[in-house]
Amino acid sequence: MLTTDMPKVTLVVVPRERFSCTARSLESIFEHTKVPFKLIYVDGNSPTPIREYLEKKAHERQFELIRTDNYLHPNAARNIGLYRVQTEYLVFIDNDVVVSDGWLDAMVSCADKTGADVVGPLVCQNEPIHTEIHCTGGEARIIIDKFGKRRLREKLYNQGKKVIDLISRLQRIQTEIAEFHCVLIRKTIFERIGYLDEALLNTREHVDFCLLVTEAGGSIYFEPSSIVTYVPGPPLKLSDIPFYMLRWSDDWELKSLHHIYRKWDVVEDGYFKTRYRRRGWRRYVTLFHPLSKKLLFNWNWGSHFLARVLGKLDHLFLNPYLTAVYARRQRSAPKTIVSAGSSESMI
Repeated sequence: MLTTDMPKVTLVVVPRERFSCTARSLESIFEHTKVPFKLIYVDGNSPTPIREYLEKKAHERQFELIRTDNYLHPNAARNIGLYRVQTEYLVFIDNDVVVSDGWLDAMVSCADKTGADVVGPLVCQNEPIHTEIHCTGGEARIIIDKFGKRRLREKLYNQGKKVIDLISRLQRIQTEIAEFHCVLIRKTIFERIGYLDEALLNTREHVDFCLLVTEAGGSIYFEPSSIVTYVPGPPLKLSDIPFYMLRWSDDWELKSLHHIYRKWDVVEDGYFKTRYRRRGWRRYVTLFHPLSKKLLFNWNWGSHFLARVLGKLDHLFLNPYLTAVYARRQRSAPKTIVSAGSSESMI
């Protein structure tokens, strides 16, 4: 709920991997958020119906809508919003996240009481919402092995477990990791770590951010009384597919993984090699396997075989082609940012 009181937090909503959850996510924010807040919505080339919906809502609710004429990778979108934040706190939240009552109050209270620089909520995943855990904090650190080599370690706590089984035992704790699905950040931390690294195109950007916060002496907390859920596909609408294919492209994933191990001077060990081997798994699970099941009338063995064939063709031909087309368009297109719902503009 937007009020005339002076807010201390700005919500920065950015595209994650699709656009078809936009209205559900945004309406949940308006319904379940009671503390005053500012809202900056970064729209990276959404389809026309979504663009028109956001323009209408920006006018009705008087929030700032920033639209680009090209798809955005996550840290680029977050930096566009971060540049305009003037409040004590900001929240990065993806456009496929559904929130619950009191979600923002709880994170702000945690930051106020602990002095935390970063607060992560109890992030859930999948439908029905707020029932299956995605993350309750975790680990993000560089360790030195017995041979003196630096290795990156990341671990999410309680992923896949049921909220009902753990909620009574979960407590506010200091942790090492918070994910960008939804995270509250004290704005002054960016004076110490700089803007988000845009060389990380689609993965491990939360790990990089949390390592930088810890290295700068900042603190990260997990707040279980704030509950949100990210709602991934499938299904996807046809208008989601071009962005989804780019967002989880082999090219973006490989470049991101190569960048983070070089940046942090760590060994390119099994942590990375597993991710190299599994690249494209989201496209397989979200696009090719559901399509194969539909084409073969849910014939289990046949649909898996067809999905693997489609996935292989995608790796070899389709995904590289689409990524190359996007790269050419990016180089030739003007990088225009249009702001609506506010008196300011940014070009």
